[in-house]
Amino acid sequence: MTDAENRLWSKLRRKQLKGYQFYRQKIIGKYIVDFYCPKANLVIELDGGQHYSETGKAKDRAREGVLIEMGVKVLRFSDTDVFENIGGVMEGIWSSL
Repeated sequence: MTDAENRLWSKLRRKQLKGYQFYRQKIIGKYIVDFYCPKANLVIELDGGQHYSETGKAKDRAREGVLIEMGVKVLRFSDTDVFENIGGVMEGIWSSL
């Protein structure tokens, strides 16, 4: 896991958020998602620098489209968000549960 993933995982693991169970590096269909909460059918993706190139954006859109078609809600945050505004990230996740 990246440093940002480790930081967010420290806030999600052990049912710390509303008692919801999260899994990291979970396989859903043909993708491995950063974090998944089955009870809320919620995926959380953290985006580092490679996600901001045109190729990265296109891959992310395609991947997100497939997950949405499967009925999964997808939240995306940048690594910078995790380091500079972890409270805002947690609020966003909280409101989606």
